[in-house]
Parts: sequence; C-alpha cells; structure tokens
Amino acid sequence: MKHSLFDILIKPGAFFQDVMAEKESLRIPGLIVLILGMISAIYAYLVSGTTGKMMAGLFSGMESIIAISSVLGAIIMALIFWAIWAGVFYLVSSLFKGSGSFKRTLEFTGYGHLPQIFGAIITVIVAIQYLPRVVVPQIAASAVQENPQILQEAVNSLMHDPAMMEMTQIISIISIVFLLWSANIWISGVRNARHLSERDSALCVGIPVVVYILYIIYSMTGV
Repeated sequence: MKHSLFDILIKPGAFFQDVMAEKESLRIPGLIVLILGMISAIYAYLVSGTTGKMMAGLFSGMESIIAISSVLGAIIMALIFWAIWAGVFYLVSSLFKGSGSFKRTLEFTGYGHLPQIFGAIITVIVAIQYLPRVVVPQIAASAVQENPQILQEAVNSLMHDPAMMEMTQIISIISIVFLLWSANIWISGVRNARHLSERDSALCVGIPVVVYILYIIYSMTGV
C-alpha cells in the first residue's frame, strides 16, 4: 500500500484508488470499527455508572448488570452500524447502476469510521467532565412495587437533569461533526467501490447521512 492509513483523513480519494489495486480485506476496517466500539464502550460504562446508581436500590447486582450490558452493547452496536451503513450505501448505489462487491463497500465503509474514533475520545472526555455533576435520583424497590410510575419519573428526572441535557447536546454536536468527516471519506470510498461518478456517490452517501443527522437533531432538541 503506497499510502498510510491516516491518508484516509486528508486524501481519501488517493487512498481508495491505491486500495482498489489490492485484494479485498476486512482486517484493518474491522479493527478500526472494533477500536471505535471499545472507546464507545468506555463512554457507555461511564453513563451506565450513573444509571446503575439510580437502579441500585431495586435489587443486588443491578449496577453490574447495567455496566456489562452497556459495554457489550456499545461494541456490538459499532459493528452493527458498520454493516448498516455499508448496506445502505450498497443499496442506494444500486439505484445509480453501481457495480462492485458488497465486501468492497463494507471494507471502504469501515475505513471511513476512522474520524469517529477521535470523536469517541472527545465524547469520553466530555462525559468525564459532566457526569459527576448529574444529580442521580434514588429508587427504592418498595416504592416501585407500590407505584411503578416512580421508575419512569426517576428516568425522566435523570434525562432532564441540566448537566445531563447539556452533555447530551454537546455529544450530539460532536457526533454530527465527525459523522460529516466520515461522510466525506465515504463519498470517495463508495465512488471507488461501486464505480460511480462523484455526483452519484455524493448522493448515495449524502442522502442517508443527512437523514440520520436530522434524526440526531430531532433527538437532541426533542422537537
């Protein structure tokens, strides 16, 4: 390979042209996504600590269950999202008469996740700063048995805590910024993997990415 891995960040077109001359391989893209999942798992662990404190009164071991499920969930979701993005790009590019294997599309989509590793690191730093400021409501098992609505009220109280809301908004903005960086890389990746024009590849990537960004904004603002 003539270009280094970090050329993806500044010269994705040249990088993917170089990779096209090589045999399809998911090893490096898979490692990129796995690292992203592991860093996301750190963030999930931090957030689960807050949720675990709230749920600790329900029964013994609740905090550990929440922490383990959150960490494993973050890693699994990173892999699932990799496959979903690749699948969407592959299907949409088919409408533009794209050719080329799904494996190559999956490979190049994985490479495009590299910027999101930096975003995930920043997200962890933000969480470390904000989570200690969150006021965690306490739930007693006896109170939930008498009035199950208390659990929902506690969750709402946690999610609407000023520090939690501000953290969520900041992290949403970070996610959008680094997703756009990934989208720029994906455009070059899809163009090469599916043998499309610049315009068609931009549409293949841009449409689903914009839809997802609108969803993030909707979730962030609660509009």
